[in-house]
Amino acid sequence: MMSYPKHYIDGQWVESEGGARHLVINPATEEPCTEITLGSKTDTDKAVAAARKAFETFSQTGVEERAALLERIAAVYKTRMPDIAAAISAEMGAPISFATAAQAPTGLGHLMTTLKALRDFPFEEKVGASYVVHEPIGVVAMITPWNWPINQIVAKVAPALAAGNTMVLKPSEETPASAAIFAEILHEAGVPAGVFNLVQGDGPGVGAALSAHPDVDMVSFTGSTRAGTAIAAAAAPTVKRVHQELGGKAANLVLEGADLGAVLPPTVMGVLANTGQSCIAPTRVLVHDSQVDEATGVIKAMMEATRVGDPATEGQHIGPVVNKAQWEKIQGLIQSAIDEGATLVTGGTGLPEGVNRGYYIRPTLFRDVTPDMRIAQEEIFGPVATVTTYSNEDEGVRIANDTPYGLSATISGDPEKAAKIARRMRAGLVTINGWSPDPGAPFGGYKQSGNGREYGKYGLTDFMEVKSVVGAPA
Repeated sequence: MMSYPKHYIDGQWVESEGGARHLVINPATEEPCTEITLGSKTDTDKAVAAARKAFETFSQTGVEERAALLERIAAVYKTRMPDIAAAISAEMGAPISFATAAQAPTGLGHLMTTLKALRDFPFEEKVGASYVVHEPIGVVAMITPWNWPINQIVAKVAPALAAGNTMVLKPSEETPASAAIFAEILHEAGVPAGVFNLVQGDGPGVGAALSAHPDVDMVSFTGSTRAGTAIAAAAAPTVKRVHQELGGKAANLVLEGADLGAVLPPTVMGVLANTGQSCIAPTRVLVHDSQVDEATGVIKAMMEATRVGDPATEGQHIGPVVNKAQWEKIQGLIQSAIDEGATLVTGGTGLPEGVNRGYYIRPTLFRDVTPDMRIAQEEIFGPVATVTTYSNEDEGVRIANDTPYGLSATISGDPEKAAKIARRMRAGLVTINGWSPDPGAPFGGYKQSGNGREYGKYGLTDFMEVKSVVGAPA
């Protein structure tokens, strides 16, 4: 069992003051795989104080110094990628092949795109008779989720470091090991004491304390919309910046006349990859009336060809979902679709055939789903797709936008036509004949999917203040 009982505060691994032991359950075996200590308010206060003190000097470092630091972090990160992949696989169920090929490399990708953004960024501009300068915002609290754990951690830490901020990270208590390994990476790379601090904990404890802390200047949160609203409310009295990437309910608008055998596999794969545990998974497949039977057949074949298996075994199968609560939520959504009159095409409730333990979900497809059904409105976070029909382009766009979320949308079909329709989508990310974001392009949502942007120069900008200097000599 992996063991990380200490927090990383002010450049050292320290014992918790008043924390409680917490066991992480491997979702494939239902047995403990990691132990940590859930932090206390005292732990949180110590970490924020260390970050506040370190900000005095780190905020004054130059671009080249911070760029050299990112380069050292990237070099050490490369050596620890197998450890990160193994931790993610054990804690949240990503098959080790997927964790190695997709999950762990995302952290390195964010380090490299941030490094490029840092070197290209215009920290000072002349605007009329004034100078406009970009400066670090201060102490940043980071609260990250379990589904792409290292991706979301590095997407925040890298630009925050690049901008000259100091920080306190609270990762999900479901996936703490990769965060602890990342702290070891930063320590080995020579990040100055107090610049990066890690306090393990849960939302009601450490997360709430960070959100309300008067010495925290910004909260960057990725997670559910419900938790995001609570964080915003806690942060409001101190008027700190709140930067959020929240829930999603992406549509996959399949254009009339599209070659379904060509365009559906790469987009529907977003419902299956990572066992559907992606906030941009395009689970709502919208198909023209004339092609619904053919589209259903293509997706059904994909679902039934998807194997479910042990995440510790190499292969192209999918693993379990992260925990029992998530498994039960997905079971409830599947049952709700049946109860509300959707047609179950394949999959359904219960464990997959031949499986007697672990939080595995049967790859599931429904058709005849209407926009008012629960399964069409609530984020699933599992390998479950729905097919809804539309009769014309306007109706298809309307259904695609008919959700309180606006994180992402997918369009399948002719790229030129899709590019025009993309402007009508009320989402921060629109993908055409694919579902993955671009690590150099801005990532974030409209509506209840949050505010602010991450990745590349856009993420760097969001971790800085903007100052006007008027009257300085030319």
